[in-house]
Amino acid sequence: MGWIIPAIIVVIIIFWGIGGYNGMVSLDEGVQNKWADVETQYQRRADLIPNLVNTVKGYAAHESQTLENVVKARSEASSVKVDPQNITPEKLAEYQKAQSGVSSALGRLMVIVEKYPDLKANQNFLELQSQLEGTENRINTARRDFNEAAKGFNTEIRRFPKNILAGMFGFEKKAYFEAEKGAEKAPEVQF
Repeated sequence: MGWIIPAIIVVIIIFWGIGGYNGMVSLDEGVQNKWADVETQYQRRADLIPNLVNTVKGYAAHESQTLENVVKARSEASSVKVDPQNITPEKLAEYQKAQSGVSSALGRLMVIVEKYPDLKANQNFLELQSQLEGTENRINTARRDFNEAAKGFNTEIRRFPKNILAGMFGFEKKAYFEAEKGAEKAPEVQF
């Protein structure tokens, strides 16, 4: 009879462990899902770039260096891959740096567009520009959603006593997207 209480305690601990583990797995899957959403939006932007460049190329042929830089930045950004199982701060920073190169190149491209009133009025260009703006908004939303999922996961694996289970089963803290260096300063606009 003296073994019943210890047996009940062991069963409770086992069920708690199973529930805790399964909860962390669900949160980890949520982070990976949100990461896939981020990659999808960046891929959407990468897919729009060739069409945008080709449309601008017809109007601004002598701006070839800028167009080449956009294509090069897209290529570099596409080559950086992050394993959603192992999102380290270093890999995320590398990914973010590559993507910010695309953003910067696209920004320079949009400055060139301002010089060409016919291009700004071109229906194809207007549609591509609208899609690109929408994609940038989707990227921001996907990054914010990823950070929220990572925060929920990180909070769960750091709280006691789940931190014991997390350590036993190898769950590690996920990295966050962070603002780019210098983002706290307003850009300087010169005419």
